[in-house]
Amino acid sequence: MTPDLVASIGKETIWMVLLVGAPMLVLGAVVGIIIAVFQAATQIHEMTLTFVPKIVAVMIALLLFLPWIMRTLIDFTVRLYSNIPMYLG
Repeated sequence: MTPDLVASIGKETIWMVLLVGAPMLVLGAVVGIIIAVFQAATQIHEMTLTFVPKIVAVMIALLLFLPWIMRTLIDFTVRLYSNIPMYLG
């Protein structure tokens, strides 16, 4: 394995982590912004008001995107394992 190959695999892995985590992170951020605007407008600063909706939103996003996430990770893993002979040779 050359250093370039290791860097390429690392780059692809980091990209995959970002791609798979993005739906939950984006939805959590959107819900957080909406709640922050609501809190600023009403001056209600309850801590549970920020955490519970974000947790629910992330859980819903995970349920909705789980088939896509699993398919993406399985494709990545199969591609990685199928290239092992090329990496070693």
